[in-house]
Amino acid sequence: MESSSDQLKTKKVLLQYLEEHQSLFLNEWNETMIVNEIDPYKETIKENGYEMFSLVMNTIKGSLSEEVLRKLAYKIATERLEANINIGDFLYNINLGRNIMVRNTFGANLPIHDTQLFIEAINKHFDTFSYHAVTKYTNLKNDVIDEKDTFISENHKDKLAVLGQISSSFVHEFRNPLTAVMGFNKLLKKENPNLKYLDIIDYELNQLNFRITQFLHTSRADFNEEQREQISVMELIEEIQQLTYASIIDANINVEIVFFPDLYVTASRNGLKQVFLNLFMNSIDALKNKEQPRKLIVHAFTERNELVISISNNGPAIAREITESIFEPFFTTKELGTGIGLYVCKKIIESNDGYMKCVSNGDLTTFSIHFPDSKMMDD
Repeated sequence: MESSSDQLKTKKVLLQYLEEHQSLFLNEWNETMIVNEIDPYKETIKENGYEMFSLVMNTIKGSLSEEVLRKLAYKIATERLEANINIGDFLYNINLGRNIMVRNTFGANLPIHDTQLFIEAINKHFDTFSYHAVTKYTNLKNDVIDEKDTFISENHKDKLAVLGQISSSFVHEFRNPLTAVMGFNKLLKKENPNLKYLDIIDYELNQLNFRITQFLHTSRADFNEEQREQISVMELIEEIQQLTYASIIDANINVEIVFFPDLYVTASRNGLKQVFLNLFMNSIDALKNKEQPRKLIVHAFTERNELVISISNNGPAIAREITESIFEPFFTTKELGTGIGLYVCKKIIESNDGYMKCVSNGDLTTFSIHFPDSKMMDD
């Protein structure tokens, strides 16, 4: 059995070895960790590494206060949040330091039993640090989200008040002549069914009417504008596909529709039609910026007592920070976008007791609509 004096000697050997190789360890850590070039705390990362190394040494000595470790964890977590680093990258960098320390502990050539004890101490040190750092990071992130939600809510009320006043004038000035033009175009189609371009004119007029309706929706708190009815999901999707046919062909997009024909939802038909049309047109716009093949995929299925309708495209991915804000009013990534389309879609779906989600990665960007099981029925 190893005596206390022997344990003290092996501890001194390890401490001396780590001190002598400190620069090598820290340089490896700094060179391999994930750091953004525009990180505002880029210069302090190395300092944090030295402080962390010092605390590891104190852990091995048995003289580390957990309060000191917690203080460093809180400091670094705050910096990482302000640097807007992903929590996964944050944990990767922490565990990278852990692995370097553990791996190099073997370089001291200590007895295997002693090496194992020191490795356990180092692992506990990093586990404790990770716990405090991630807890602090999460709490701070939640505070930011709460502040953002409060700001959006208050700011949105002010914007809607102004927009409401603008909308009444806007609709009066544009909708009356638009309705007249749409009516005369229908007469032309009836009297001259073979006349070219009338279908295109009709489509563009409907698009303009759609945009006007969006502004109306945005300025209103109530989105339940019409009675709900039972709707065949497949028939509605086919109708949207016909409306967007010209744009799909022009952009050379392959449309894949995958779902059972007997899925129904009870909702506002015009509202749901507006949502699908908006999602289709957004996908088409996104795919114009992508090389072939271009895919637009519609999938409807039941999952966990929900009816899920997803519209996906393989266009450019949307960054996570954008997907978190994409349904907010007046938020847009388009140069000439209004930032109200997806907000209106979300409110329409919510008014029909559903909810929307957006997920994007390197393969697909997917907008999914979820309705509870009380909305579903099979023929």
